[in-house]
Amino acid sequence: MASIDVIIETPKGSAQKYDFDPDEQLFRLKKILPSGMVFPYDFGFIPKTKGEDGDPLDVIVISEFQSVPGIIVKCRVLGGICAEQSKGRKGSKMIRNDRFLAVPKCSSIFGKFRSIDDIPENIFKELEAFFKDYNRLEGKKFKAVKKVDADKAVSLISKGKTG
Repeated sequence: MASIDVIIETPKGSAQKYDFDPDEQLFRLKKILPSGMVFPYDFGFIPKTKGEDGDPLDVIVISEFQSVPGIIVKCRVLGGICAEQSKGRKGSKMIRNDRFLAVPKCSSIFGKFRSIDDIPENIFKELEAFFKDYNRLEGKKFKAVKKVDADKAVSLISKGKTG
């Protein structure tokens, strides 16, 4: 299975959304989520990639631990959720904004996961609900279109490479 480096932006359990500022080479606090809403897993990006939304490709790192913003985690790609998200507030134009799924290679609990089929279905439902709610709060729409296996995810990641 392919491995990638993921830079964590927002840790699991955080109600604060951080974004990497490439010009400053630092992380900025983007927003604070409503009371009770937190990121279910570490959320980060694959460096030197770009998606249709103009940002680096997004990765959800499923793990038993909570990372910190800015840390690089060597991960195994398990697959992805091909998704569409509206562009801008109240935007009607939908663009691709996939979420790739990975586990840390050093994980003692999830390290044995080798494919998207190893991820329990309730995790997919949790992630889809989180991203729908997260986007709804910004006046955007989010739609999970389909799940893809590791090979297809790696192919999509390769297409997004910029360097």
